[in-house]
Amino acid sequence: MSRIAIKAEGISKRYTIGARQQPYRTLRDSIAGAVARPFSVFRPRRAHVAQEDRNVWALRDVSFEIHPGEVVGVIGRNGAGKSTLLKILSRITEPTSGAADLYGRIGSLLEVGTGFHGELTGRENIYLNGAILGMRAKDINRQFDRIVAFAEVEKFIDTPVKHYSTGMYMRLAFAVAAHLEPEILLVDEVLAVGDVSFQRKCLGRIGEVAADGRTVLFVSHNMGAIRSLCTKGIVLDRGRVTHFGQIAKSIEAYFESTNNSSTHAAENDSLPHGFGPILITGSDGTIEQGDSFEVNTTMRIPPAAAGFTLLCVLEDPSQRNIFHLRIDSSDLKLSLPWRDNYAIRLRLPPLWLEPGLYSLWFKALYCGETVQSRILSDIYYLDVSGRSSGWNAVLSPAPRWSLEAVDAAQVCEIEAATSNT
Repeated sequence: MSRIAIKAEGISKRYTIGARQQPYRTLRDSIAGAVARPFSVFRPRRAHVAQEDRNVWALRDVSFEIHPGEVVGVIGRNGAGKSTLLKILSRITEPTSGAADLYGRIGSLLEVGTGFHGELTGRENIYLNGAILGMRAKDINRQFDRIVAFAEVEKFIDTPVKHYSTGMYMRLAFAVAAHLEPEILLVDEVLAVGDVSFQRKCLGRIGEVAADGRTVLFVSHNMGAIRSLCTKGIVLDRGRVTHFGQIAKSIEAYFESTNNSSTHAAENDSLPHGFGPILITGSDGTIEQGDSFEVNTTMRIPPAAAGFTLLCVLEDPSQRNIFHLRIDSSDLKLSLPWRDNYAIRLRLPPLWLEPGLYSLWFKALYCGETVQSRILSDIYYLDVSGRSSGWNAVLSPAPRWSLEAVDAAQVCEIEAATSNT
């Protein structure tokens, strides 16, 4: 096998906003167009838009090398170019410039049912995908039962997949991609779909593929999964590679760039008053489940404000509200006139959150007719690491369990004491 599994050299991809594919024109259409063309001078013309203004670069000069057996996580914010990169590596789309070489048989799962034909049954799609990967029928036969068992679609294996639910489609698509023994596996956010038990199976299977010495390129916003599965990371920001190296350093670089960004800056750009950057004491953006931590930032209050309410908000990866803490200026014993700057320090006890990426920010609501009524801070992305409960829960505490054998008389005493309270 080659010493390099994936090699990308100067890959760039440009899309044109509003571009439309030219439709197929018949001879009759061409004649009608020629007749109508002299009269088009009387029609109002749309304002000319500079071609460069219509171009959007999804990727710019992306280069890297991945060796056989490496598990590499591709991380970045929405719109950073992660999915575009995997589509180019999968030969679904061509780069505008640059080239990518992949050495080995490729299996990819970029979205639900990629490569499936809706009119074919689940059984037929398994063999079709195997043939596309260059596998022989006997090799597919050897994996067939494992694929069906993993996907849990035994009853519907001979039903056209167009009748499958999204969950069934997803399970079979992943099972096919992960079990047909590709030498290179490309996975794009597969864990965003499916229930918790299926997500655990996906993670386990990706781990098995990696343990077999195969190369995996894994796109996900789940930093816990990235950290546990991957050995290296590629950080993309606005189409460019900002970091490529060991996974711990890659995650650290991602959080540094994310937490230095101004997600809420649009509301604050023209305002002389607002919040400073958010810092978590003793953290590079990652905390353990059972850690207490301290949130720090600064705040400048408009002199014309008659009073204010200060809020701190934390949301989980599904944008569920974890807490919405608030305090009024009167409770803080602050009085007029306001000073130029205030330091905000918020001490939080161990929250025992499920592992994942959480969003934390501050909000100020002001009283007064001549001031902006609401100002938001930037978002701080907090990565909570630890052990998942495996359920769709928010909290995952570590309680101390105790079971003690008792006789019937003691049971009566306990029940009596409980009823009295």
